[in-house]
Amino acid sequence: MKEKFERNFTEQEQVRRDKYQNLVKENRDPFVITKFERTHTIGEIIGSFEKYSKEELQNLKQKEIKVAGRIRLFREAGKKAVFANIQDQENNIQIYGRQDELGDVDFEYFRDLDLGDIIGLTGTMMKTDHGELTLRIKKYQLLSKSLRPLPDKHAGIADIEEKYRRRYVDLIMNPETKKTFQSRTKIIRKIQEILDNKGYMEVETPILHTINGGAAAKPFITHYNALDRDFYLRIATELHLKRLIVGGFEGVYEIGRIFRNEGMDTRHNPEFTSIELYVAYEDMEFLMNLTENIFKECSMLIQGKTKIEYGGHKLDLGKSWKRWHMVDAIKDLTGVDFWKKMTFEDAKKLANQKGIKLEKHHSTVGHIINLFFEEFVEDKIIEPTFIYGHPKEISPLSKANNEDPRFTDRFELFIIGREYANAFAELNNPIDQFERFVEQLKEADAGNDEATGMDIDFIEALEYGFPPTAGIGIGIDRLVMLLTNSESIKDVLLFPQMKPRA
Repeated sequence: MKEKFERNFTEQEQVRRDKYQNLVKENRDPFVITKFERTHTIGEIIGSFEKYSKEELQNLKQKEIKVAGRIRLFREAGKKAVFANIQDQENNIQIYGRQDELGDVDFEYFRDLDLGDIIGLTGTMMKTDHGELTLRIKKYQLLSKSLRPLPDKHAGIADIEEKYRRRYVDLIMNPETKKTFQSRTKIIRKIQEILDNKGYMEVETPILHTINGGAAAKPFITHYNALDRDFYLRIATELHLKRLIVGGFEGVYEIGRIFRNEGMDTRHNPEFTSIELYVAYEDMEFLMNLTENIFKECSMLIQGKTKIEYGGHKLDLGKSWKRWHMVDAIKDLTGVDFWKKMTFEDAKKLANQKGIKLEKHHSTVGHIINLFFEEFVEDKIIEPTFIYGHPKEISPLSKANNEDPRFTDRFELFIIGREYANAFAELNNPIDQFERFVEQLKEADAGNDEATGMDIDFIEALEYGFPPTAGIGIGIDRLVMLLTNSESIKDVLLFPQMKPRA
């Protein structure tokens, strides 16, 4: 069995392994160490001592400092001294070791350390003649031996796929990568803060569902051995969160992983993070205002401003966002007026004239309206824009508009041709909801593998009484991409799923 996984090491890797074996023989094995007590992080050292001059540090009565980090730079200053740089999570600092202070044996082992090794240091602070803050080492301890060499400091990881596959190396080499994921956490915390301050409750709902419901998407399927039946990985958190509104909670939200068995590209990942929020007694306009506020506050937190650049475009998140009915958008850009009531055959002729291909399940005027929007409008939107008034046929969970029931009180937020949010005035009529599910089943039979399934338990929940409710889903990954100026969704996922190596 071991032979199956036999590995061939490069010359550099073998040298490092030989060094490690020598350390073991000399009773210096770093991997047996369980703890190193730090007195400071590197950032705390810089904050405490950067203000002093070289002379002031020489005269300052100092306590010994203990700090730890990874060696990123190493250079000898003659045969009896070494300068190096170490980094921790946030910062890096120069260190200085001398043979006469470390002792002959320890100094030789210190000189033999490699880039990537993790060390614990004890010493005092000084400044060099060039004014660089430096830790003067009194003692050191090797805490972990790096058995693989780091990529070249300047070239970094040349293969972009390796950057995603070996994210841990990318994080070591690239401070900007680390900053992106720190920003991601800050954005999520800010959204939680905004919603918590409004009195809404964060909850957790099941990932394994018996019905592929809550969105139009193709699901992943798995088998639940204890129940001996197939389950779907959730494509949305919607239907369980709505059950909680039925149960009496008036504002609930969930931030969590969603799974959609669809394509992978720079915008899409089959496993992604969303937030869904449901608020009783509110409407679509309320969610538009809340969404604007969330994006603006997160932009101020990460960028320090609401005027940002992304994808070669300058955006102003601070001004009031455009609100555009889907039919008006189509009319403005194509001249085709879907406000006029028409038969499916009339709409089909318009689609044929414009070169729009219909699938078997595209069986209503509403489907064709949506196809027109996707073909002629979606990628033309640059500034933040709420597209509202989606056709009833493509919005099985949204309440019909009172003035024109062909359309729903639903909106999607688009920025530079990408969808960032999807929101409804939630359908709370169980009779209507049942009929909408039936229509979705017909679409599934006609070949639509993204159609919503029938959820009888959800229908029964609505029959107990579901108040007028506003609900929204926001894509966390795309929001982070926007606010960190990240080109690909893989840039904001710590460990994106990758195609197998050849």
